[in-house]
Amino acid sequence: MEQETISLLAEQQKINNRQSIKEKMAKAFGYRRQEIVHQRPSIEGLLERWPALFHMEEVNAEFMRITTFPLETKFLAQLDKHSTKLLQVIRSRGGVVKQKTTGILQVLDETVDIAIRRECILKSLMIYLGEPVDHLIKEFQDAEAGELEQATMETFVTGKEDQFHRPKDVKVLIEGTEVLSGLPSVATAFAMLFGLILRTEMGRSLRASSGSQLEHLCCIHT
Repeated sequence: MEQETISLLAEQQKINNRQSIKEKMAKAFGYRRQEIVHQRPSIEGLLERWPALFHMEEVNAEFMRITTFPLETKFLAQLDKHSTKLLQVIRSRGGVVKQKTTGILQVLDETVDIAIRRECILKSLMIYLGEPVDHLIKEFQDAEAGELEQATMETFVTGKEDQFHRPKDVKVLIEGTEVLSGLPSVATAFAMLFGLILRTEMGRSLRASSGSQLEHLCCIHT
């Protein structure tokens, strides 16, 4: 099976071979799970050994192999399903929650862009749960290398013209390492974080050190 891993690394160097990589990743699933669960490699180690695992398509595929649930579509569907009730609860709060969510909810009310609306709901939910938004979402015009290196488990949003426009790029960073980039939205980035951290055994220490933000937010998955 180690030979299969070497073959998979070679496939990564080729172009237009998405199907071949998918098949090899599926074939090596059991071996990879044993390695991740028992050896608990670092993020950098996983990137070196299993670079294909850090593509959005493969994060979704790996989650499906483990849970039989489609990660991204399920997460977004559940977020949309519960959004009305979530917003009712959030809007009913006064004090600090109301103060901090007023601007965010104004953006939500004035846009029809589903990606922006989902982002607003997630930010408001974080505030409602008492979690600082910038613990999971960092917004920059251009993120500098030093800022990326300090990231423990975060979503980096760059090149956003204003709160009504989608950003130029959305990245996911874990342990100071960029693991995903070019994601279509903040909501998708949250789903990818959920898949990478909570379903691949990579985030045991991160879960302890980074608090409960992601687990709280991703409870809508079930």
